[in-house]
Amino acid sequence: MTQAPGSKQAKRISARERIQEAQRREQQSARRRQRIVVAVSAAVVLALAGGVAVAIGSASGKADKAGAAATSAPLVVPANAGGPNGTVITYGKADAPHTMEVYEDFRCPVCKHFEAANGETVKKLTDDGQVKVEFHLAAFLDKNLGGKGSRTALAAAGAALNEGVDKFKAFHDVLYANQPDEREDGFGDVGHLLDLAGQVPGLKTDAFVKAVTDKTYAPWAAKVADAFNDSGVTGTPTVKVDGKPVTLFAGNAVVPPEQFTAQVKQAAGLQ
Repeated sequence: MTQAPGSKQAKRISARERIQEAQRREQQSARRRQRIVVAVSAAVVLALAGGVAVAIGSASGKADKAGAAATSAPLVVPANAGGPNGTVITYGKADAPHTMEVYEDFRCPVCKHFEAANGETVKKLTDDGQVKVEFHLAAFLDKNLGGKGSRTALAAAGAALNEGVDKFKAFHDVLYANQPDEREDGFGDVGHLLDLAGQVPGLKTDAFVKAVTDKTYAPWAAKVADAFNDSGVTGTPTVKVDGKPVTLFAGNAVVPPEQFTAQVKQAAGLQ
């Protein structure tokens, strides 16, 4: 029997149909999210198995501008930022004759493998003043995986940079040491980022906490992510020394510190 539009039974049926339709759409969204996670996780495995340093999706387009709503606030560039429009973070002596460019995304699991194996080596290579490191940070994994962890962590890193380059580097290392599973958006939680900042002595000043909580450097983080997208680098991690690419993986493993160091010195003409 066809019910009249205004009857109580018709209204009950209409409400039930709306609920069913909403459930159907949510199930479709869940399936899409699952496909993205599976595809990205598979990319990580294939990248490591094939010795590919560039992994986890592509940075083509202006994906990170999806966070434009969060970047409508005034642009505040952290102290100690450098490069075009303050989008580059330089670690080491600014007048070092050779430059190592490091391209990373805080949510990138392959970057975590690289940092675990050679992060300390990167730091040591700056000690003699021959090599400085320029960090170019991305946020494309927020689009690929959903969430806001890359952008939020990048903005928090900006607050750390404002406290000092050494504070930034220490916070950078803590983030990679405590990186959540790529299927989770743990870095999207400001409270969690502040907890991790507590592992860096002297970082959690009142100014730092306020900047992270207020997302003061979110507009800057968007500019940094856009600069990565414009760099021509299509994935993370990528390392170049004086413009020459460095091989980060051999077979199914990260190259050991000795091999990484030898490549850096060869590219810089230090051998």
